[in-house]
Amino acid sequence: MSKVVGFLKSRAVHIFSSLFLGSVYILFAYAHLLKFSSNHEITLLLFGLSETLLVFLYIFRTKPNTISVHFFDWLIAIVGTFAPLFFRPAEWGVIPVAKYAIIVGAIFQMISLLSLNRSFALVAANRVVKTQWMYSFVRHPIYASYCITFLGYILSNTNVENGVVYIVSMTFLFIRIIREEKHLALDPLYREYQLKVRYRLIPFVI
Repeated sequence: MSKVVGFLKSRAVHIFSSLFLGSVYILFAYAHLLKFSSNHEITLLLFGLSETLLVFLYIFRTKPNTISVHFFDWLIAIVGTFAPLFFRPAEWGVIPVAKYAIIVGAIFQMISLLSLNRSFALVAANRVVKTQWMYSFVRHPIYASYCITFLGYILSNTNVENGVVYIVSMTFLFIRIIREEKHLALDPLYREYQLKVRYRLIPFVI
């Protein structure tokens, strides 16, 4: 088991996963920048910037104290992270005004990512238990921002492909919350944090 954990924490895994994420991100960024150059839609630029920050923090993340060795945790982390990068601008939206939710979600996401800073991770891992800034309101502020951004995106960029990406992204998001908390709860500090901040995504709701 110790060899497996050592491998998952290794520089080789870090480099490979960073290159893989970077490659998919380049295609995502290119599609959104290309569309932005033609219609100057600021929401597309903000969405791209928020995902850029996510990729940056992942590449320069700190080494975890503990990391899940469960295959299922790695599977949902990989799918859940990469799925949103397959969103593409569409020519039509069922509720065009929903594009403004992208602005709210993207700003919320960037503040949450900065609150987490280099403790960012894809798979369930414990680097540092964050309790400040956005983490003093809900336990998963980044995922909360995804809920806002993704909904605004699919309503303002509506097509079958984006619909599939949305369903996959949201399904894996909720599974990731459960799996990550199961791993983090092994730390007494996180269990104490759960008692102080009772809501996962929306204060007083869920």
